[in-house]
Amino acid sequence: MTTQIRKVAVIGSGVMGSGIAAHLANVGIPSLLLDIVPTKLTADEEAKGLTLEDYSVRNRLSTLAIQKLKKQKPAPLSSKTKASYIEAGNLEDDLERLKEVDWIIEVIVENLAIKKQLFSRIDQVRKPGTIVSSNTSGISIQAMSEGLSEDFQKHFLGTHFFNPPRYLKLLEVIPTEQTSQEVLSFMKAFAEEVLGKGVVECKDTPNFIANRIGTYGLLVTVNEMIQGGYSVGEVDSVTGPLLGRPKSATFRTLDVVGLDTFLHVAKNVYDVADGVEKETFDPPSFMKEMAEKGWLGSKSGQGFYLKQGKEILEVDPQTLEYQERKKLKAPSIEQAKQAKKLPDKLKTMAYANDRAGQLVWNLLKPALLYSAEKAYEIANDISAIDDAMKWGFGWELGPFETWDALGVAKSVEKMEAEGETVPSWVKDMLESGQESFYEANTFYHNGTLEPKSIHEKIVNLKSLKPTNVVFKNSGASLIDIGEDVALLEFHSPNNSIGADVIQMINKSIKEVETNYKGLVINNQGKNFCVGANLMLILMEAQDDNFFEIDLVVRQFQQAMANIRYSEKPVVTAPFGMTLGGGTEICLPSASIQASLETYMGLVEVGVGLVPGGGGNKELYLRNLQNSDGKDLQAVANKTFETIAMAKVSTSAQEAVEHGFLGARDGIVINSDFLIDRAKSEVLHLAEKGYRPPERAKIPVVGETGYATMLLGAQTMKFGGMISDHDLKIAKKLAFLLAGGRVAKGTLVDEQYLLDLEREAFLSLVAEPKSQQRMQYMLTKGKPLRN
Repeated sequence: MTTQIRKVAVIGSGVMGSGIAAHLANVGIPSLLLDIVPTKLTADEEAKGLTLEDYSVRNRLSTLAIQKLKKQKPAPLSSKTKASYIEAGNLEDDLERLKEVDWIIEVIVENLAIKKQLFSRIDQVRKPGTIVSSNTSGISIQAMSEGLSEDFQKHFLGTHFFNPPRYLKLLEVIPTEQTSQEVLSFMKAFAEEVLGKGVVECKDTPNFIANRIGTYGLLVTVNEMIQGGYSVGEVDSVTGPLLGRPKSATFRTLDVVGLDTFLHVAKNVYDVADGVEKETFDPPSFMKEMAEKGWLGSKSGQGFYLKQGKEILEVDPQTLEYQERKKLKAPSIEQAKQAKKLPDKLKTMAYANDRAGQLVWNLLKPALLYSAEKAYEIANDISAIDDAMKWGFGWELGPFETWDALGVAKSVEKMEAEGETVPSWVKDMLESGQESFYEANTFYHNGTLEPKSIHEKIVNLKSLKPTNVVFKNSGASLIDIGEDVALLEFHSPNNSIGADVIQMINKSIKEVETNYKGLVINNQGKNFCVGANLMLILMEAQDDNFFEIDLVVRQFQQAMANIRYSEKPVVTAPFGMTLGGGTEICLPSASIQASLETYMGLVEVGVGLVPGGGGNKELYLRNLQNSDGKDLQAVANKTFETIAMAKVSTSAQEAVEHGFLGARDGIVINSDFLIDRAKSEVLHLAEKGYRPPERAKIPVVGETGYATMLLGAQTMKFGGMISDHDLKIAKKLAFLLAGGRVAKGTLVDEQYLLDLEREAFLSLVAEPKSQQRMQYMLTKGKPLRN
């Protein structure tokens, strides 16, 4: 078999197939995207005088799919430039080219006969050892490979990606009876290490794991809505974050997925189930009627919700008329919102004796029982089910983790009191004295607790904290992560930067310089860092306490200098939102090891300010290093444009294009491996005999460069594209980037640029319109244009 995947063929250029090709491109693997040959010309092709024999016509479907990738939201490609990794082709002219690839992925129509016909053709041309897989969501993997060659069957399996492949972590891997163990092990490792996936091995049953449990849970919720007399909006107001589920909750999720897709997935189980399960997988008639009307959700413009102007309406399942969206109101909801931890929210909701509590209990109870009933039919163990639901559906807790949160014994007692039958293995667990499915890093399996398999590259800070915290304060902790490497973890609200975090940065660097090989800056929260504590800055500004603001800005600048000139390497490992001060912490580090899904940007102009922690200078230096140094104005212009327009990268790849990442940095595809990669980089730099950069003089563009930068902003002002206050901010930014009133090419030191930056920040924070912008951001969560 192949031991390396250098090139892939994706057969089927629909949303899913092209999305898989896009994710392969994101990780640097070229692919051949094949589809059928069109049988009719489009009007545009006829106008151009093309025929059905023209190669551009024959490749039309895959070519258009690649073009669509550049326009789709959310973006399937981490950078539009990655589209060059995907080559368009067709199944007639390019079938022989399957010999070029190491992995062939089938993503065509969900029809067993058509799939088998395709695999027969593939079997005749593929080179021995080539891995072949199907992305089917419900058809038997075993049935697809029957009658094909022994080598094909040994190298064939299911690889079920979740849409969109770039963003959803889950990859379900489904072996057949003939799949080689070597192939299975290789693909699981490849998916984790290269594709960045969370891999769950599934049994070859309808809808596998996540869609089986998820679809059941959604249908139970729909049925409970009807029986309990709830509205679409009322259900969604409860079944989102309050239960540890995505904000899209139930019906907004269905609108995104597409009602037609959902009904198809439900039918996969309906066709093979019987009894009560079959009844559950038969969707209510109103959903079928919506599908017949073409009300499929987001892709058709209406579904369970319809947007009219600024108003969002919900469908009435009884009349199929749209009405004002409702939210469920009950005491338990308000109590749950006050709870800080998800288990407390779940217990508050599930055991409440009010309308919301009844809804939550009546949808959780059957979902938990069904998960337990089907656990060993669809999966090898319960941890696979929990992982699948977390990675595929965005749940914070899987079914069995949810059951633990509710209290297994208490919930089982309530279930049985209501006449439910609890699977015998769950009763056996409780009778043995084991009252939870999980303990530490073990889970209940076959009458005993077994260790959960954890990849060697996964570092769990929570498990290290009890024994490895060096010191901490309210905003951050320094943690020993082994091999003489320490990690600075932020845990302030939203991981924002305040005096406590700044203090810990300085203290940590001193400790590391004395006792460690280097420092990693990272955390395992929702986002790396959303910037400075804007509320505190605004409060001080409104109290005219500018001396205090000046002191904090100086301290922040000094802390960033300490990162830059630390005697031991400091490696930052950003992910998610890395904005404002979060980016400023990264830029001076010895190396940035960024998750692919890192959204970096110096966004201070959005709140009427300029970066104040050295970000202007650091981005200018990075752009200078990435240039040949001959065109200072081009460097200044790029830096000015990036900051003035508050550009935020939509991926780490785009962060490279914006200048935030460079040659000394890296991109990590699997975010679970982020700390391990950063730690390895620290050790690598230390082993090479790391030395901090020299404090060199910096060439600036001076007054003439200032005028050049300002010209663009003034043109935008004259065109009505920016306000007077925007122009004022642009002037301050251009002045400090230009180095003030000096001649072009003048060499200045870093402190001089930092002083200009601090002066600009302080003058802007005193502006009433900047304070209005800060207030608006804090209250509305979006920028104000005043």
